Amino acid sequence: MSLTHPSPNFGERRGRGRVELVVLHYTAMPSCAAALERLCDPAAEVSAHYLIDGDGTVLSLVHEAARAWHAGVGEWRGEGDVNSRSIGIELANTGREPFAEPQMAALERLLAGVLSRHGLGPEAVIAHSDMAPERKGDPGARFDWRRLALQGLAVWPDPEANTATDQASFAADLRAFGYPDSTAGALLTAFRLRFRPWAAGPLEAADCALAAGLRRFAVDASRTDA
Repeated sequence: MSLTHPSPNFGERRGRGRVELVVLHYTAMPSCAAALERLCDPAAEVSAHYLIDGDGTVLSLVHEAARAWHAGVGEWRGEGDVNSRSIGIELANTGREPFAEPQMAALERLLAGVLSRHGLGPEAVIAHSDMAPERKGDPGARFDWRRLALQGLAVWPDPEANTATDQASFAADLRAFGYPDSTAGALLTAFRLRFRPWAAGPLEAADCALAAGLRRFAVDASRTDA
């Protein structure tokens, strides 16, 4: 089910004004109703284009042509003001529980439409933690990125064989894909939240192998864009 519930918290897109990214979030609030109230509160000065409840209800809050206030400070592919070049989707979830099946199914339908409308590929779908690794952790370790990737709605890299554990190469590979310059710890945490949420401890060869796979994907994507 889709409903319209306009939020007053939006503005005009700046710069090129073109949608280039889709940023996924969790609300980190006890209920969808509480999140909706906050996303529509002028005093809060936050919003998103869409909010998806656990039962699969999609709430449209800000028109896709407008600039919602969901991303905050951060960057992707060397550019800031992510709000002006993205669609923001909030998922009602505290961050501590799995994302419900109806909610994931609704997200998949919504993402397919957004990507089609804006001519975007799966590499355009990122986590809030990807673009702001120093300060954000959503949609978190319980979110199923591989499920989206299997449907062409996100990316999942093939690991590069015979990859050594090397911090400099790991950081360079993530930057090539789009991650911002961040501390080594923040980059590793953000990367693992999305691609190896079960991993712990220092950087491993498995991290580097997947990061190298992301670099190859980014090169392919840039060639396609050209």
